[in-house]
Amino acid sequence: MKRARPAQGGCCPHPPAFHAAHGTIDGEAEMSDPAPDDTARTGGDAGTAAHGTPLPAERPTTAFYHRIPVFDGFARLMEPELYMPLPAGWLIGTTDVVDSSGAIAAGNYKRVNLAGASVIGALSNALGNEDFPFVFGGDGASFAVAPDDEAAARQSLAETAAWSAEDLGLTLRAALVPVDDIRAAGSDVRVARFASSPNLAYAMFSGGGLRWAEAALKRGLYAVAPAPAGSKPDLSGMSCRFDPIKSRRGVIVSLLVVPDPRADMPTFRRLIEAILALPDPSKDEAGNPVPEGGPNYSLPPEAVELEALAVRRPSLPAWFYRVKIAVLGGLLKSVFRYGTHIGSFDPKRYINELVANSDFRKFDDGLRLTMDCTPEFADRLESLLAKAAADHMVLYGLHRQNNALITCFVPNITRHDHVHFIDGAEGGYAEAARSLKAMAARIATAGA
Repeated sequence: MKRARPAQGGCCPHPPAFHAAHGTIDGEAEMSDPAPDDTARTGGDAGTAAHGTPLPAERPTTAFYHRIPVFDGFARLMEPELYMPLPAGWLIGTTDVVDSSGAIAAGNYKRVNLAGASVIGALSNALGNEDFPFVFGGDGASFAVAPDDEAAARQSLAETAAWSAEDLGLTLRAALVPVDDIRAAGSDVRVARFASSPNLAYAMFSGGGLRWAEAALKRGLYAVAPAPAGSKPDLSGMSCRFDPIKSRRGVIVSLLVVPDPRADMPTFRRLIEAILALPDPSKDEAGNPVPEGGPNYSLPPEAVELEALAVRRPSLPAWFYRVKIAVLGGLLKSVFRYGTHIGSFDPKRYINELVANSDFRKFDDGLRLTMDCTPEFADRLESLLAKAAADHMVLYGLHRQNNALITCFVPNITRHDHVHFIDGAEGGYAEAARSLKAMAARIATAGA
């Protein structure tokens, strides 16, 4: 993500992520919040560079996003004052892989995650790697843009849908929904910025508007049709070179928690805060799935193939990209193994940033977590949620698996704001969402 000011991202250079600390969901038991660095976290001075030269004017999307104060401490995410409503005229982009459960059952979850994350990479590249609010959901993503960036957003959605169908064999639904229509229907879209590290802040969304937009997408409303055959977005920086991350504590949990339609927001807030406070910090029960030393970098053949599909251009054959990625990836593997510095690239620093910039926790009208936890903690968590659901406080989906997946967006390996998208490797958010939808359907049937 190109910026004329201090960087904000991680493995996938861009917006919001979550603390890399271990021990609690909030990450504060074993690692304190990073020392404040207001310049990095707010995007720096909007008018001049360090040497006094005027900076290029920010896009309206970025300018608004950078005005939102950044907060530390994930446990604060339910504080309403942290969220700022999107301006009138803005748009919400949203995507969803059709029949992601079938693709996962066929062993194609890496493809599903890549399709889900790719619209973020495509739009980031289209906007010159400037900041914009987005959230990754496993088999899809959502983002917000100002009216000036509607054309770029629409093109990114259309080209990503076409590429997903042609190169990944996945149907990616896409929609671009006016915020004004969301508000007319009784919902809202408000955005906060959570500092996952001194280098990166992730967007959090509240107000119910993203869920409204996703429901509209699945009804076929506001659809963005795929671009003509052969169209391809700029996915430079997208990759998934790391091995699946095996649980160190016993189980990887993918969790979605949203308010029950019968619950009030203060009740929902108390429940979310109870979930975040549930781990015993003295027992290292739950935390970031990405280990302190980073995931294993083995460059498996599937990763080479998927990255080649993402970054290749029509002017060169696919085999050229496969060879290039394998050779350069092999070199990078040695660099990580021996800790060799290449120019300004410090592999140890990069891995530390990767861990800190991983988006294993977020809020997009509901709590979304991928945690490495003990089976005993997973049982306690599920018991708490089951009781809350029985009391009409929440709807939830919880899926257990053995491994997590990481998909990366790294436009420039020497930057500090690379972004790393985390999901469960054997169903993840897609299976958690399926469980949540089944619970919602049972409630709807019972109330009919």
